[in-house]
Amino acid sequence: MDNIILIVSADDNNKRLDAFISQNTDYSRNSVQILLDEGNITVNGKQVTKSYKVKIDDKIEITVHPPKEVRYEGENIPLDIYYEDNDLLVVNKPKGMVVHPANGNESGTLVNALLYHCKDSLSGINGEIRPGIVHRIDKDTSGLLVIAKNDYAHEHLARQFKEHSITRVYNAIVYGNVKNDEGDIDAPIGRHKTDRKKFCVTSVNSKNAFTHYKVLEKLNSFTLIEARLKTGRTHQIRVHMQSIGHPLAGDPVYGPKNVITELEGQALHAGVIGFIHPTTNEYMEFSAPWCHQFTKFYNKTKLK
Repeated sequence: MDNIILIVSADDNNKRLDAFISQNTDYSRNSVQILLDEGNITVNGKQVTKSYKVKIDDKIEITVHPPKEVRYEGENIPLDIYYEDNDLLVVNKPKGMVVHPANGNESGTLVNALLYHCKDSLSGINGEIRPGIVHRIDKDTSGLLVIAKNDYAHEHLARQFKEHSITRVYNAIVYGNVKNDEGDIDAPIGRHKTDRKKFCVTSVNSKNAFTHYKVLEKLNSFTLIEARLKTGRTHQIRVHMQSIGHPLAGDPVYGPKNVITELEGQALHAGVIGFIHPTTNEYMEFSAPWCHQFTKFYNKTKLK
């Protein structure tokens, strides 16, 4: 069990306790409320409510309990494997599959399928919950992922992601007529100030994000685009396209309230991935076709 201790400075005087803690730690305000309810936060040795206004030199102590060790089981779920050797796999994740277990999704994930297929041959750098997972895509985004089967491969691939040398090409169908044939969106992304589950373009507590897009085809009321990532922020393409007035079709979070349900989520497909192999040092690139929901909607909206 560890403790986090925060001392309130003059700059934070009179802030709400939950806001102060969320701004100075990795905890969301909702997480702070849970910790308060559990009695794991004290101010000057006493328990207070989330609305308590902090004062200069207040000593805030957060008790951090170690996470419970969880070991997930392999499940015999078919994998669409594009490549496999002793170091890595390249798999085509279907739309609707969660990458790794989390609250509400403890089974049926890509990790459960990998544990069954690879047994103990997965990197352990990201722990029990994310074995082999070097990067991820959203549940309702289909497409290619590279999986590390050992720690050396994981570190090698992770370095390429950090250096932005991985080739990642997505296709998306967005609302409206995108006027420019191509363009760059260089806009920082951070958490939404009122909805912690959403992200937005913001200069507050954000990270730089860069997306290059190119128009592939004009459709009826929509546009088919290609997007290439130079960074890999959460929801990056979804947030960036929404920020220029062209949210993704079917996106229940960043799109219009009248969601296109037949798409079963945003029309986004990770179609190409390329990287340097950790052992051979050769460049490898793979491509995968659109999922059936994407293809069906594209055919429906094509110009006659």
